[in-house]
Amino acid sequence: MKKRINIVIFTTFLIVAAGHITAQEKKNADRLAAGPMSCYAEMREAMVWVQSVAPANVVMHYRERGRAVEWTETSVVRTSAENGFTAKLTAEPLEPGRHYEYKIVLNGKEQKFDYPTEFQTPKLWQWREDPPEFKVAAGSCLYVNETQYDRPGKSYGGGYEILTAIAAKKPDIMLWLGDNAYLREVDWYSRSGILHRYSHTRALPELQPLLASTQNYAIWDDHDFGPNDADRGFRAKDLTLEAFRLFWGNPSYGINGKPGITTTFEWGDVQFFLLDNRYYRTPNNRKTGERRMFGKEQIEWLTDNLVSSKATFKIIVTGGQILNTATKYETFARFPEERGDLLEAIRRENINGVIFVSGDIHSGELAVLQRDGTYPLYELTTSPLTSAASPRPDSLRSLALKETIVEDRNFAVIEFKGDKNNRTIIMRTYDKDGREWWNKTIHANELQAPVK
Repeated sequence: MKKRINIVIFTTFLIVAAGHITAQEKKNADRLAAGPMSCYAEMREAMVWVQSVAPANVVMHYRERGRAVEWTETSVVRTSAENGFTAKLTAEPLEPGRHYEYKIVLNGKEQKFDYPTEFQTPKLWQWREDPPEFKVAAGSCLYVNETQYDRPGKSYGGGYEILTAIAAKKPDIMLWLGDNAYLREVDWYSRSGILHRYSHTRALPELQPLLASTQNYAIWDDHDFGPNDADRGFRAKDLTLEAFRLFWGNPSYGINGKPGITTTFEWGDVQFFLLDNRYYRTPNNRKTGERRMFGKEQIEWLTDNLVSSKATFKIIVTGGQILNTATKYETFARFPEERGDLLEAIRRENINGVIFVSGDIHSGELAVLQRDGTYPLYELTTSPLTSAASPRPDSLRSLALKETIVEDRNFAVIEFKGDKNNRTIIMRTYDKDGREWWNKTIHANELQAPVK
């Protein structure tokens, strides 16, 4: 029944967007098409995203969880075709280290959900206590079937129960590692097609509980940026950037006033750097001119922020693999000068605690790059969530630890634990049913550069 209702809501969204509405659709117009989704959270404010079926006035009521106090209301936001019927609701001012419950009211009607709707704020721990323990889930490659626009033959997407398995782990944060929607040929070059694809994916019923009570942050890769292996030359990249900004609630988008999706955020003693590997990317096969995946400005921004960061762990998040030395497909190794610049900057600046997290390759692994005279670099790759898995030969897994290779649908959970003098990161990969494939524990003192 739940799936049927969601399909009705989504169909209604399409009809209303086209300007045609019947009495039945009017009845559904006071309901959400997707969401709510908890987005970024800072100590003093947090954002929640929703999408309505039709133009609507949306407001969020929130209060600290477990306290019988009056609800506080956000400002009212009007959804419209211009903003894809999406709304971002900001709760402020908040207190650090608290859990809040919230309600969504659409055109005066409170929306009902059979799962928790919550968000939390980061803890104010500095100078007071040990950094908090918390869990981050991660995954990439979320393909949701739509038969009339999919390639003929066996369904490419499936195993949607993996999203239920992620929610069951109760992560504090969910990192969406790119290919969070799969634009089809019919979608690539029109705003309506791009918004249709984002809307269709976001309405998946199995997705809703995870979105509603976990802080969600995202990057993109080729399929939610444009066509397969898309680069800076993609004609409609400003439209897909608009869609990304409409459908995700990151704390910022782009750097130095330039377009893109790059951002950073902190939680406890961990800083996450979310990179844009598409908007400024040189075509993979170009033979002349500078060849860049991130661009000089983004690499400089990353280096500056890594150097300035006080975090114990510095998690660099990107759509494609960074450490893999194989030059087939879309690894960073196809851009050797820029890859060398980044790895050399980490060494030269004596930056501690760096770990890479990536998606894209439709299988999972933990790679390790041994470096003379300093600590090894690790890269956790987790992919796919609901797309088809794709086994790879060992020749394309140049640095992977064999016991961590997963050639099936999977997701990862990263835990940060321990007191300030004994911080530990524990990485685990799970199958679509939430069963553990492998785990790896790394202590912060194993990621220390020599003192210079």
